[in-house]
Amino acid sequence: MLWQWLSKSIMGLGHCRERQKKSMITKENKGKVISEYRTSEKDTGSPEVQIAILTSRINELTEHLKIHPKDHSSRRGLLKMVGTRSSLLKYVRNKDIGRYRNIISRLGLRK
Repeated sequence: MLWQWLSKSIMGLGHCRERQKKSMITKENKGKVISEYRTSEKDTGSPEVQIAILTSRINELTEHLKIHPKDHSSRRGLLKMVGTRSSLLKYVRNKDIGRYRNIISRLGLRK
């Protein structure tokens, strides 16, 4: 038992696994988001679904960073996700302004 604790503490695996489990979006939550924002029955990759998934991940990471303010690698990932979401929103806005306004109001992104 001491050997297992020592090997985990040396390698740092115990904390990494716990942190990864908490910061990732769960399969159930992702399924709920997809079913709520999909445009057709088999839709999993439309811009609306991608934006909704990114928004839920951004919200989770924001909460994580409130607890762990020095986690710079997660902050970098958060900024990359915000940029990706911004690009997808710009694409939807240029293609169809009605869909853009709908997704913005449903997610509550703009005030």
